[in-house]
Parts: sequence; structure tokens; C-alpha cells
Amino acid sequence: MAVAFVSPLCALSAALFSARVVHHILLVAVAAPLLAMALPARGRASIAVPFVASTVVLWAWHLPAAYDAALANVPLYWVMQLSLLGSALLLWRAVLAEGRSPVDRLAFVVAAFAQMGLLGALLTFAPGPLYAAHAFAPLAWGLTPLQDQALGGVIMWVPAGLPYAVVAVWIARRSWARLKAAGA
Repeated sequence: MAVAFVSPLCALSAALFSARVVHHILLVAVAAPLLAMALPARGRASIAVPFVASTVVLWAWHLPAAYDAALANVPLYWVMQLSLLGSALLLWRAVLAEGRSPVDRLAFVVAAFAQMGLLGALLTFAPGPLYAAHAFAPLAWGLTPLQDQALGGVIMWVPAGLPYAVVAVWIARRSWARLKAAGA
């Protein structure tokens, strides 16, 4: 969380969409699962509800009007950050809750990455820049606004999958170890 909010990345993310994508990935795919491990869920509530909620929140904040409004208004900016983190935390708590089918858990990890990857692909191949908040600052970094947006989309589409892959492997290994222990 310090890297997202206290490091130079936070200031850079005000200028570059691609840095904002890294910032959001740190929240939803790194901080949220780590917090979920520290604050484990109990019970077997549905994973589908938090999955849909986190998906809607992520996509809603990437609508150009919502995104630009959040970067132009400090309280709304914090609503964006807290809703992204909070909805992702609910998802990861449900996914990581013990006692669930490993197949269900893995399916939702893959689905969570797939929906983020789809959003990234749409941003990568958009015919024009979508965000007024990043209309000029990328030029100082040698990027056009469309190139910055496409870079952000690629980051969301490809490298953002690494934390999801780590969690999927962790779930699979723990499940395999439990099966071996039960069979031994």
C-alpha cells in the first residue's frame, strides 16, 4: 500500500494512465489478496457476488466520465481507491476462504483475471484516447495519450496476470497437499 500511495508511483499515476494502471493492480491484485490472507473469511458465502461486485467496480471506474471525475475531485478519488480495494478484498476473501472447492476457487481467480484482461485489451485497441485527465501529461514523457493508454491496457492485459497466477498456484498447491495428506 505504501508503494501505491506514498512512493513516486502515486504522483506519476496522476500524469500517466499506465502508471495509474500499475497503481490499481497493486491495490486489487497485490494488496487485496495479502489483506485477505491476513483477514480470512469464515463460512461458505458465494464467490459469485463479490466477483460481480469487484468486476462492476473495476469497469465502472474505467468509464471515461467516472475516471476523469475521480482524478479531478479529491474525495471522489478516495472513493475510487477505497471501492477498488474494498471490492477486491471481498473477492479475495471469498476466493481464499478455506473449505471451498479448489475448482471453484481457481475458476474465479481465472475469471477475475480474464475480466481485467478483457478491459485491458479494450483499452489497448481503443481507436482514440479515452481519458481527458491524461490528455497532455504523457507528452512530457515522450508518449501520446493514446500510446500511454495502450501501454496501460497492455499492463492490465498481460503482466497483471502474474499476481493472479501466483494465487492460483498457491491454491492448487495447498489443495494438492491436502489431497495427498488425506490419502496418506
